[in-house]
Amino acid sequence: MSAPVLTVAPAGVDIAYRFTRAGAAPGADPVLFIHGMGGDSRTWDAVARTARSAGRDVITVDLRGHGRSAKAPSYRFDDIAQDVIGVCDHLGLGSVDIVGHSLGALTATLVAQRRPGLARRLVLEEMPMPLRAGDPVPEVPSHRPTPAELWHALGAMARSPRGVLGFDRGLTEPAMAQFRAPNARWWAALPGLRGVPVLFLRGTRQGSMVDPALLAGMARALPGMAVHEVPCGHSIHRDRRARFEAAVLPFLDASLEPPDGGTIRRPVRQD
Repeated sequence: MSAPVLTVAPAGVDIAYRFTRAGAAPGADPVLFIHGMGGDSRTWDAVARTARSAGRDVITVDLRGHGRSAKAPSYRFDDIAQDVIGVCDHLGLGSVDIVGHSLGALTATLVAQRRPGLARRLVLEEMPMPLRAGDPVPEVPSHRPTPAELWHALGAMARSPRGVLGFDRGLTEPAMAQFRAPNARWWAALPGLRGVPVLFLRGTRQGSMVDPALLAGMARALPGMAVHEVPCGHSIHRDRRARFEAAVLPFLDASLEPPDGGTIRRPVRQD
């Protein structure tokens, strides 16, 4: 049975979420799933079911301006992150594993930066990284989806039309403006996450929104970050779910390693 959709307004904006128990006593912290821009929490339904089957409680949220959450006067990324922190506070959660896609992945890093200790582990899928001073603005890749990608996308829309209908188009321009603007504060705070195990998933085909130069910069700031490459475009969890789960679930279930102090570089793994 699906958990009911509940709402909380930690910053005056109604944020919809679902908190689904695994059934048996959970053996680890809950897993918090954060969707990308233009989607909603239903994009995680299949992966969340697998996580629950593995004994993990699951939280999924609709970001402000998405799904069942309310539109907002501000779409600052910091405000979006604060909404997510507010949901965790409302639920009394002191530690969670966070899995984010695209804007949701960036939100996950902001949550971890703003609330040290809340994120036990981070999974960042196809995250467009903030620019540094002097970086050229990357072009949004033009990509004609493959038949398989189109089939998955149409199926997702049919299962959850609210993801399309509930999206506030007024979010697009402020979000793109923030992606195009250098964010020195985010980069300066990045080394503070060295004690948090991070798995970064990127697609290797057209449609990926990961800039290789920025990813290399992030890897230098987080030498212990694991990078997993999948032959896919921007939506790995949707279009290559089996490979996504095969990479993510063992990472989430692994025992915490002591912080490596920034001295170990984990290899890039390719499928």
